[in-house]
Amino acid sequence: MILVFLGPPGAGKGTQAQRLAKEKGFVHISTGDLLREAVQKGTPLGKKAKEYMDRGELVPDDLIIALIEEVFPEHGKVIFDGFPRTIKQAETLDEMLKKKGMKVDHVLLFELSDEEIIERLSGRRIDPKTGKVYHIKYNPPPLGVEVIQRDDDKPEVIKNRLKVYREQTAPLIEYYEKKGILRKIDASKPVEEVYKQILEVIGNGT
Repeated sequence: MILVFLGPPGAGKGTQAQRLAKEKGFVHISTGDLLREAVQKGTPLGKKAKEYMDRGELVPDDLIIALIEEVFPEHGKVIFDGFPRTIKQAETLDEMLKKKGMKVDHVLLFELSDEEIIERLSGRRIDPKTGKVYHIKYNPPPLGVEVIQRDDDKPEVIKNRLKVYREQTAPLIEYYEKKGILRKIDASKPVEEVYKQILEVIGNGT
């Protein structure tokens, strides 16, 4: 079963994908993580990707697909998180899967209002020593732990990220709606309830 998690930053896609991977045996493919790892390891594809990233350019789709191919499991139980971002990427992914005799089964759209996203993300704080993430409202850091706010978690930056997301993703929502595989998830609910909604869609990941 192949799933695509769509949704704005801060909607909880990564949290849910990690849990589903752990409990139901899915492979969680986050293209951001893939790129960082390949660059860090200095693999041939990583070196190519780094050239684009160093110039502040987007990594080309064919390079991202090549990275995905490298980690794609034979059993095909995959969650794509943060990919595809554009129609062109969605079409490229469809082509890659078709060659393997597979297709995207469900696209889960995590829906959350801009106000909630800004509250969630702008409240995030990171312990630079451990990388542990806290939230000033929901999960405050222990006393004595010094934390910082990432630049891209500042309200003005979040608003821009949301604008880019809406521009890029609106066509994708339509693309998958036409295929009849788009499922809406109310991401404003507590984590457990969101997970329950996902299981209802995928039928316990079978």
